[in-house]
Amino acid sequence: MQYRGVNELRRLYLDFFESKEHLKMKSFSLVPHNDNSLLIINSGMAPLKPYFTGQEIPPKRRVTTCQKCIRTGDIENVGKTARHGTFFEMLGNFSFGDYFKTEAIHWSWEFLTEVVGLDPDRLYPSVYEDDDEAFEIWNKEIGIAPERIFRFGKEDNFWEHGAGPCGPCSEIYYDRGEKYGCGKPGCTVGCDCDRYMEVWNNVFSQFNNDGKGNYSDLVQKNIDTGMGLERLAVVVQDVDSIFDVDTLQALRNKVCEMAGIAYKEDEKKDVSIRVITDHIRSVTFMVSDGIMPSNEGRGYVLRRLLRRAARHGRLLGIQGRFLSKLCETVIEGSKDGYPELEEKKEFIIKVISEEEDKFNKTIDQGLSILADMEKDLESANSKTLSGADAFKLYDTYGFPIDLTKEILEEKNIVIDEDGFNKAMNEQREMARKARKTTNYMGADATVYDEINPEITSVFVGYDKLVNESEITVLTTENEVVQALSEGDRGTIIVNETVFYATMGGQEGDTGIIKTNEGEFKVETTIKLKGGKVGHVGCMTKGMVRVGDKVSLYVDVNGRADTCKNHSATHLLQKALRTVLGNHVEQKGSFVNPERLRFDFTHFQSMTSEEIKEVENIVNEKIAEAIPVITDVMSIEDAKKTGAMALFGEKYGDTVRVVSMGDFSKEFCGGTHVSNTANIRLFKIISESGVAAGVRRIEALTDTGVIKYYAELEKLIEEASKAAKTESSQLVRRIHALNDEIKNLSSENEKLKAEIANNALGDASDSVVEIKGVKFIATKVDNVDMNELRNLGDKLKTEISSGVVLVVSAVGSDKVNMIAMATDDAVAKGAHAGNLIKAVAGLVGGGGGGRPNMAQAGGKNPAGIDELLVKSKEVLESQL
Repeated sequence: MQYRGVNELRRLYLDFFESKEHLKMKSFSLVPHNDNSLLIINSGMAPLKPYFTGQEIPPKRRVTTCQKCIRTGDIENVGKTARHGTFFEMLGNFSFGDYFKTEAIHWSWEFLTEVVGLDPDRLYPSVYEDDDEAFEIWNKEIGIAPERIFRFGKEDNFWEHGAGPCGPCSEIYYDRGEKYGCGKPGCTVGCDCDRYMEVWNNVFSQFNNDGKGNYSDLVQKNIDTGMGLERLAVVVQDVDSIFDVDTLQALRNKVCEMAGIAYKEDEKKDVSIRVITDHIRSVTFMVSDGIMPSNEGRGYVLRRLLRRAARHGRLLGIQGRFLSKLCETVIEGSKDGYPELEEKKEFIIKVISEEEDKFNKTIDQGLSILADMEKDLESANSKTLSGADAFKLYDTYGFPIDLTKEILEEKNIVIDEDGFNKAMNEQREMARKARKTTNYMGADATVYDEINPEITSVFVGYDKLVNESEITVLTTENEVVQALSEGDRGTIIVNETVFYATMGGQEGDTGIIKTNEGEFKVETTIKLKGGKVGHVGCMTKGMVRVGDKVSLYVDVNGRADTCKNHSATHLLQKALRTVLGNHVEQKGSFVNPERLRFDFTHFQSMTSEEIKEVENIVNEKIAEAIPVITDVMSIEDAKKTGAMALFGEKYGDTVRVVSMGDFSKEFCGGTHVSNTANIRLFKIISESGVAAGVRRIEALTDTGVIKYYAELEKLIEEASKAAKTESSQLVRRIHALNDEIKNLSSENEKLKAEIANNALGDASDSVVEIKGVKFIATKVDNVDMNELRNLGDKLKTEISSGVVLVVSAVGSDKVNMIAMATDDAVAKGAHAGNLIKAVAGLVGGGGGGRPNMAQAGGKNPAGIDELLVKSKEVLESQL
């Protein structure tokens, strides 16, 4: 078999499937696109999921790729064995409803035996235990003897991931010879030793799992092939492990050269050599795809890998910065398949250098502190490091918890991870609150404070909405960075921008910033210190880097609507001064694409007539189609024109003066329409007070007005429908309904009074005399408090002198009660308020009142009878 290098094997595979009419696609980014289920691409098929699910139409029904992948699920084993690695390349050929088992199996056999030149007698296929079709193809068509085809169960040879497409697999194993075996008598395909290595896996996606274990045939059957490039190289080059294939060996040798040691002389050092060799590959490729070191998400994975490698460098005696040098070997070995590595070489080196420098500043001190912590644990005869101490290493010295775990694991010490997570959450909460703290200048402390103060931005967007420029600064929400990649939130600063930043009451522009490699959605634009303009938003695809040439596109409709609202505020201010008087001064404003708000001095609410007059003046000026002229002049010249300035505002030596004929002239740095006719319509929707002597008007223009009236029309239609009348008759119908409600309410009150009186019956039977004072204590059912008062008054009139207590159970859980006493009864000591207070507890309530009248409520009707008996005793004690 001919020796072939990694880069040659990659080319051979892609060229082979291209000859089979597959579209050769370059590797997708490690950053998943529109896939929240993955943090980092971890398989060849992962970026192609939309094609398998039918969400997107593939560019061709046959596709082949070599996909860069990263898996960190078993990161703790990387280095300890030669089997494990975080970075790998996955060769794949895919069919989206085109060819199926026959072609897939034939082509896999053809490539391995005829193109690569593997010995057919050393290749062993496996199939799913129930997949007779695949077995027959291997046996009858390829010519493999039945005893050399292995049937395995669901665990090994059936691919599924919850509900959705799934299917059986057919794998191909290569016998590497006895020297790689375990020597056991029954060693064969499926053994855990390194003799029989799986090199190819055909997944036949032919079923749909409903998530409950029920399978149905897919209409479109797919092929998903995976073959690890490094694994294939291990077989072809007949070497021990992935760390011995040509590209990784060159990298491994470079690590040894830097450390001044040899591989396979000291197992402990070999672990560190393998860790560094693997991790620098992942780090280099991650940075090339725009992933930046951080404490969250993908950035944290990168930081963990880089700092773990840096620590193992220290274990090998490598001092200072070395990973940024080592990544050059990665680039040199992989640029054949990934030319973007060479293109981004300078950027990759810079990012890795900066992260190394950060860690190098604290690693020695951190290791020293950790050593002290270990001594304290030894003294305390403990094998658990507290969460607080682990967090201190993370927060102060930059030790990812995995790194601390790995170091302590060597001494059989574990970490209190619950305690660590608690400390982490407390710090996040403190950080959230700290956003309200200020820096020494008294302003909110932000990531923007770290930007070089010499950097500035020039706004060129008064007359155009598209521009080319260069990125000068990138930040995430927490730090200044060299790149942003898909999913990252952050801020872009460029030399020249057409995006207007929020200021002067005008909300900042939105839009898109594009490069050849990436796209950034601008959600708002902000003004920063030193004349910088920050475009704040999110990377929607690809990546951007400092120094990239970019195209900036302002949202045309959003800017146009903002201009209409801004120009309308100028007309509004002049109209207010015309109608209300020259005491009107602007106290604040806000304009965005949806609406405008204008605060002004005035000492009473505007009448509806004044609002209508102001509205009419503005609409008249819109109809006059007045050109809007902007002049830049010295502040002295501007004042001479009579232009209005905002009271208390500080202006520079030169100002922009916006004029709308002779009607309006104001100092203004915002963006405006070119003619008042562009505003089209103006409508005031509210006028209110916001402070003493300050009123606020909210208004709409153009499409906002049309939308407002459309919503009003819809509301009127719904109201008419509810009132069962035509829109034109709605007001008349409402008047009629009000009269009807009034009459029904009056009738209802009469009926309630009648019911209450009937419930009372003949009260004279209930009158008792206590120490010469007449007393009526009675109960009625389902009478509200208002009617209870009426009954009380009625009874009091009937007895002419004495005390009345009426109690009503309303439903099963409510009690109303009222007590009244005539003046002569009060003179004898009766007190309605104290009477109520004394007995209300018997029905689970409370209350009280004046001597002549009191009321209470309760929630236990079962106690009413006892309450009536008790009330007599209470009254007797009062007299």
